Amino acid sequence: MEFDDFIIGRDDLILITGATGFIGSKLVQGLLKSGFRNLRCFARPSSKLERIEALCDRRPAGAHVEVFRGNLLSREDCLAATKHVALIFHLAAGRGEKSFPDAFLNSVVTTRNLLEASLRHGCLRRFVNVSSFAVYTNRKKLRWRLLDESCPVENDPWLRGDAYCYAKAKQDEIVVEYSKRTGIPYVIVRPGYVFGPGKTNITGRVGISTFGIFLHLGGSNPVPLTYVDNCAEAIALAGLKKNVDSEVFNVVDDALPTSRQFLGLYKQHVKRFKSLYLPHFVSYALCYLWERYSDWSAGQLPPVFNRNHWHAYWKKTRYSNERLRTRLGWKPKVPMAEGLRRYFEACRDAQPYA
Repeated sequence: MEFDDFIIGRDDLILITGATGFIGSKLVQGLLKSGFRNLRCFARPSSKLERIEALCDRRPAGAHVEVFRGNLLSREDCLAATKHVALIFHLAAGRGEKSFPDAFLNSVVTTRNLLEASLRHGCLRRFVNVSSFAVYTNRKKLRWRLLDESCPVENDPWLRGDAYCYAKAKQDEIVVEYSKRTGIPYVIVRPGYVFGPGKTNITGRVGISTFGIFLHLGGSNPVPLTYVDNCAEAIALAGLKKNVDSEVFNVVDDALPTSRQFLGLYKQHVKRFKSLYLPHFVSYALCYLWERYSDWSAGQLPPVFNRNHWHAYWKKTRYSNERLRTRLGWKPKVPMAEGLRRYFEACRDAQPYA
């Protein structure tokens, strides 16, 4: 990384929310390796600090890593955490929440608090919002079924029945809105499915085990995977590179396996289990019937599976990282084959899916 291409210097203060998480800890590690010497890691009081503490123990000479314990729902904590900060990487989000109000609170309200606190200080040069592929609708007929940054996001994300999709779409909206109203520079990064050691589950884009047997739904669809180290580097470049304000970057690696290939490799290298393949027309029909019955029963059956969900996760789609490559100069340092090898090895050690 060349510092001449960056919007900040090596000693400017960087705030990372979600720093103790799967991607956040890799981002901290990458920033330290790249020579940035002043990092503030925002962590919830209940967060486990093993990853960050290990990085602190191995940090380069002269580097300062501060762990700031607080709650992003607290405006006072946000005001203190953003003091003197030149760059914010916002990875913290309410991913585990199943209710829409909780997801909104922990993704949208927290983001608003950070933006307002940054305005008070007046020293922020860029706000990097880490979003998700989940926000794309994928319903309209796309050019050669290609999903890229030009594709529309869900206008009515609650119709998918997915609180996470709803919260991330609204989070992106509030970042853009604040930028238009106040001039805060921003970049939005939307990773696909981030994998690597530390995760053992099979992405729902391959299939689901909701009904007691693993239903393979992806078929020949490519799975939009990105290895955690590659994803963290893409996020770092999106925050650091000059002349990319107000842009959106999708993050997927090269040589994406199909759903069928991924499942076969998982069974071969991790653990064998029974699965049932549902052709696309069958899975679409089931989602349609589930949606209609949910409407008819006035919500007695939660609308977990519906046509919006099917289009987003199981419709035949291709993915592109062209903008990431051309605008940021990114390329995956960990090849897909090596990433999968490391992931499967970690899955075996963790005794995963049964």
